[in-house]
Amino acid sequence: MDISFTVRLPVDVDSVPFVRGLCRQALDHLRVDRPVVEETTLALTEACANVVQHAGEHAEYEVSVAIGDGLCRITVVDDGSGFDRAEAEGRAGLDVDGGAGVRLMEALVDSLDFRRDAEGRHRVSLEKRLSSRPPLRLLDRA
Repeated sequence: MDISFTVRLPVDVDSVPFVRGLCRQALDHLRVDRPVVEETTLALTEACANVVQHAGEHAEYEVSVAIGDGLCRITVVDDGSGFDRAEAEGRAGLDVDGGAGVRLMEALVDSLDFRRDAEGRHRVSLEKRLSSRPPLRLLDRA
């Protein structure tokens, strides 16, 4: 079974838990493992919180979620100015000014992409495999 949806949301703090809940319900409905659900929704939360914090005066943003074929694809699009990723990662105040959120998203998902689309909108795309990662093997004993 596949699930996909797109929502347009106001750029306000109440929109973030709303869309996180929608995504969580879809993943739960498909019986995705709890750790994968938590990682996916945390990454989505961070992407949406960045829009709310940095998009400026824009009235709304769009979130698309497509779940199927063992993968969850999420796209968050807004009309804000976005940011230069290399510049953000080079700043001294990285943890305070958004860089930690980028590193968190990178750690949580399998693919993360930031770009400006053809219409000039800022687009964040995330992909997460729906199977849990294998447990870490700290030592192999011979």
